[in-house]
Order: sequence, then C-alpha cells, then structure tokens
Amino acid sequence: MKRLDAYIARNVMGGTLLAMLVLGGLDTLFAFIAELDEIGRNDYGLIQAVVYTALTVPRRVYELFPTSVLLGSLLSLGALAANSELTAMRAAGVPIAGIVRSVLRAGLMMLVVVVLLGEAVAPVSEQRAQTIKSQASGEEMYRGSAGLWAKDGQRFIQVGAVMPDLRLLDLSIYELDAERRLSSMLRAASARYQDGTWILKNIERSRLNEAGVHAEHVDEERWPRLLAPELFNVLAVEPRQMAATTLAQYVTYLRENDLDSAHFELAFWMRFTTPLSSLVMLLLAVPFVFGSLRTGGAGQRLFIGLLIGVGFHLLNRTLNHMGLVYGLPPMLSATLPTLIFFAVAMLALRRVR
Repeated sequence: MKRLDAYIARNVMGGTLLAMLVLGGLDTLFAFIAELDEIGRNDYGLIQAVVYTALTVPRRVYELFPTSVLLGSLLSLGALAANSELTAMRAAGVPIAGIVRSVLRAGLMMLVVVVLLGEAVAPVSEQRAQTIKSQASGEEMYRGSAGLWAKDGQRFIQVGAVMPDLRLLDLSIYELDAERRLSSMLRAASARYQDGTWILKNIERSRLNEAGVHAEHVDEERWPRLLAPELFNVLAVEPRQMAATTLAQYVTYLRENDLDSAHFELAFWMRFTTPLSSLVMLLLAVPFVFGSLRTGGAGQRLFIGLLIGVGFHLLNRTLNHMGLVYGLPPMLSATLPTLIFFAVAMLALRRVR
C-alpha cells in the first residue's frame, strides 16, 4: 500500500506542479505587463518592475494553489483512469476510499508547504515589493518588521499599519530641531486623510526643551501635510496579503478602537479556508475520474476543471462581498463556499461505484 500511496502522490503532485507552473506563469506574465505602464515614473525602471513582479510570485502561488490542485489532480488522475491503472487498482482489491486517502495524503503534504509559503514567505516578500515601489516613487521610505518609516524634512514618521482606505494606524512622529536634536514626540492611535487634510485622533504629545518634558493629550488634530495620499497605492498592503498572525493583531486593534474590522476578519478566516479548499478540490476530482471523464481526453478534463475552479471562485467572491454588505459573520462568509463544495464532493463520492 505504501508503494501505491507513493505512486498516486507522485502523480498528483506532478500534475499540480505542472498546473501551477502554467497558471502561475501566466498570472506573473500578465502582472509584469501591467507593471510596464509604470516604467519611467520617477526612478521606477525595468529592473525594479522585474524585481517587484518576482517578489509577488509567492503570494500568487498561494492564491492559485486550490485551482492548481484541482486541475493537476484531474489531469493526473484522469491519465491514470484513461490508462486503466485505477481500474487495475480496484481489481486488486483497493477500495475507492483507499484511493481517496492516498490522494488526500498527497494533498496534505502539498498543503504544509503552501501554508508555510503563504504565512512565512509571501507577506515578507510582498512588503519588500511594496518598499521597492515606494522608494522608486522618490519618497524616503522604508518598510520593515516595525512598520513603515518615512522622512519629511526634520520629521520622522513611523506607521504601524497602512490601510487601503487612506487610514494609518499606530502612528508615531518624531521632530528634530535645527541642531538635529529631538524636540517633540507624538503618538496617535489613527490618522485618516479626508477633505485634503489629515485627521489625527487620540494624540499623546511630548515636547522636549531645556526646562524638561511637557506632555499633553489631544483628542483630535488636523494636519495639512503628513504623507502624500497618492502613495497609498504602493504603501497599502491589502488584508488578503497579510499573514494570519498580523491579521489577528489588526482585528484586535480595530475592535479595541471601535473601528470596522470586517474586511480584516474575513481575510483572517480566508487564510484558513483557502488552503483547506484545496483538499475539497481533490475530493471533487475523484468522482470525475471514476465517472464520465475516465475515457475522456485531457482537454475535456481541463475544461471541466476550469469550470469548477471558476465556479468556486465566483461563489467565493459573491458570498464574501454579500457578507460584508449585509453584515454576515466573516467566519461564515469565508467558510460557506468551501462547505458547499465539500458537501457536493461527498455526495458525488457516495454515487461512485
């Protein structure tokens, strides 16, 4: 049985890798073509575009993994069925449940690698990509583990998180005097760009002079200059690009400050449902290769796989947006598409003879 498990796993993994190379290659190519429009703006050149696109590859691999698993398993298992190898396995006494277990074992091994890629590699490389783009825009900025750092004259700005809706969280501002000595420190819970000005809230300020340190608290202040709002396209990291641990911290912060956290909660739960949906895709592939597709060609299996993949993607996006609009629990919005396709897969498996 171990040899059979290894043989099935080798075929499933090989098919998934091939599908990933094709889908990931096309997605990366289209992304690079889109970046060509940015070349020539300030210091953003061809080399920066190539590096930026390359750094986004881990995130693209993570997002394309469920579809790649579906297509790869349909093609590889379909080839085994077309060559009567699956029929020979069943004739040798291997039940369908045994074949399904072998397929799922292969899926779990791939799942571990992809989760590590999505949680440890992709967020870091995505941040580095955004840093390259922001530096090419001409601004003195650096994004690291402590957040975003920017320099504006004698003012140094540190931002814990840059939100896509022109909002900054956990903001610290350090100002130097003419002799480059620290003259004041400011910490704000949040800052939002609105009507041409920045609105800072829940401010703690400390002024340093020869007499000592003077501290004060201000509920709200308006600043005409802080960060250029047009930089948000390259500074903001989308919730879906963040690691689960980072999303959990942001959700906690937003809740403590009575801010809307639905987008981040949804992205948090999707960090779990996205890899798990790949196992559901494997379950969906098995009934097809034992049914009408066992005598079909690769083109037919590819077409069916694309239909299922697109259907899952559309259902997933639709239910996600409906959940945000109608205030459904983010966990339900994230898990419902996977649960629906899991139920379909189990019903289809029960009908396999």
